[in-house]
Amino acid sequence: MSNQPKRVFNFNPGPAILPLPVLKQAQEEMLDYKGTGMSVMEISHRSKEFEAVIQTAEADLRTLMNIPANYKVLFLQGGASLQFTMLPMNLRPAGASADYIVTGSWGKKAFDEAAKLGTTRAAANMKATNFDHLPIQAELDLDPKAAYLHFTSNETIHGVEYFTEPVPPAGVPLVCDASSDFISHPIDVSKYALIYAGAQKNAGPAGVVIPIIRDDLLEKVPANLPVMLDYKTMAADGSLYNTPPCWSVYIVGLVLKWIKEIGGLPEIARRNQAKAGLVYKAIDESGGFYRGHAKTDSRSVMNVTFRLPNEQLEEQFASEAKKRDLIGLKGHRSVGGMRASMYNAFPIEGVESLVEFMKEFQQNNG
Repeated sequence: MSNQPKRVFNFNPGPAILPLPVLKQAQEEMLDYKGTGMSVMEISHRSKEFEAVIQTAEADLRTLMNIPANYKVLFLQGGASLQFTMLPMNLRPAGASADYIVTGSWGKKAFDEAAKLGTTRAAANMKATNFDHLPIQAELDLDPKAAYLHFTSNETIHGVEYFTEPVPPAGVPLVCDASSDFISHPIDVSKYALIYAGAQKNAGPAGVVIPIIRDDLLEKVPANLPVMLDYKTMAADGSLYNTPPCWSVYIVGLVLKWIKEIGGLPEIARRNQAKAGLVYKAIDESGGFYRGHAKTDSRSVMNVTFRLPNEQLEEQFASEAKKRDLIGLKGHRSVGGMRASMYNAFPIEGVESLVEFMKEFQQNNG
C-alpha cells in the first residue's frame, strides 16, 4: 500500500491550493524550526528567528513586485474584509467623499462598508448585467476631489479581472483590493497609492492580509484612530505592534521563495494564462453547451465562471467531477453554474483533467 498522501485537484476559490514544496517544507520544519526546538507557531514574535521570517518575506515580496522604497509593506490580520473598514478610516478625511468602482460582490462589500463611515460614491456599478464585464474608462463617473478611487482587480465570484488599471483624476490616490489576483502577474506598483490582498488565494493561508501603502498616505492618517485600525502605528512598528499571524506570515514567505525559484511573476503569469486558456478554449469550442459568465474582454485568469444548459446538469457535473477528484467546482449562488479557480499553485495537470472531463461530460449529456 502506498504511503503517499492523497491529493486532489483543488479548484476552491479560497482558501486555495498551496505549492507542494511549501507544504513539504512546512511539514519538515513543523516540530523544530531551524534548530530552535520549537515550531514557528510557538516561537516569540519578538525573537530574532521570527523577525528574520517577516523581514525576509517582505524583502522577497519587494523583489518580486519591484515595490519602490517609498512604500511600506504590512502583514496584518482581519483579512481584506477588515481593510474595507480601515481604508476609509485612514484615507478619507472628515467630510470628504471616496469613489468606488463596483464590479462584483467584493467591490460591493467594500463600498457598503465605506458607506457606513462617510460619503461614498459609485464611480460605476455593473450590477445591471450581473457583473459580467468591467466598465471602460469613459464610463467612469469620477470625482476630481475624491479622497481615493477604489477598485477590485479580480472578482472571484463573477470571474472578471482588470488587466490595465482604471485611471483616477489627477491627484486622486488609486486603491486596489487585489486579494484574488495578487502576485499572479507583474504590475506597476507606482501607479497605486495602496494595494491590499488577503493571502489565501495566491500568497499563503488565511489569517494574514498584506497592505502595500505609499508613505505620503501615512502622513494623512487621522489622530486618535483605534490603534489596531491605524496604518501609521502598524507601519511604525513593522507589523509587530501586537502578535502578528506568525504561521501565516511564515507560509507566505515560503510561497514567495517558491515563486522566485520558478522564475518570478513573469513565469507565474505565463503559467496562469496557459491554464485559463485551456478552460476558455473548451468553453468556446463547446457549441454553447458551456457558456462563460464573463464577457470575453473581461474574463478572469484566476476564476473561470461558466454555466451549463440547465441546473440539473450543473448539479450532475459537480457531482461527477468530485468523483474524479476535481474538487470545488460549484459556482457561487449569486452566479450559479460552475467556477474553476486556478490560482498560482494550481497545476496544469489539474486543468487538463478538467478539460478532458468537460469534453466527456458534453459527449454523454449534450
